[in-house]
Amino acid sequence: MRLFAAVVPPARVLDELERAIAPHVGQVPGLRWPERATWHITLGFFGEVPESVLPELETRLARAVRRHEALDVAFTGFGAFSSPRRARVFWAGLSGDPMTRLADSVRAGARRAGAAQTDGKRFHPHLTLARARAETDLRPLVESLAWFSGSPWRAESVRLVRSHQGAHVRYESLTEWALAPSRPD
Repeated sequence: MRLFAAVVPPARVLDELERAIAPHVGQVPGLRWPERATWHITLGFFGEVPESVLPELETRLARAVRRHEALDVAFTGFGAFSSPRRARVFWAGLSGDPMTRLADSVRAGARRAGAAQTDGKRFHPHLTLARARAETDLRPLVESLAWFSGSPWRAESVRLVRSHQGAHVRYESLTEWALAPSRPD
């Protein structure tokens, strides 16, 4: 089964993103905009994982997630991979705690469970909003959204998600773990 670990922002935060990008959806030739139901922040992509590895993976991820406190973040700014001039992915970025330590722990737990991450990319916290098959100049799109600054929100849990591929990609949440409550200052 094809698996990844992710943080799913609250609906009110996704509403803000949706309103911000609405005037641009369908306006850039070649840019595909996935359904909002698929929006998430990937902490670790594990690729195809044998079902026999799932119990150990769940145990290791639960342990990794419990070691980290809930994170205060906000969506601020948009960008593109590999760059706005030569983009294949358009994304919303995060400010606040960048989730890097959490992602490192999740990925390490997956490796120990035998679900090695297959993409090997350095973690860059973002929420993918659109994709293109060919490199596309998204500088005008990124610049037109420079004004956006989303409301702060608290990332309080991590989900293990199964990706069902095909003509219509569908995500199934297998389990969810709460991050530790933030300690008062």
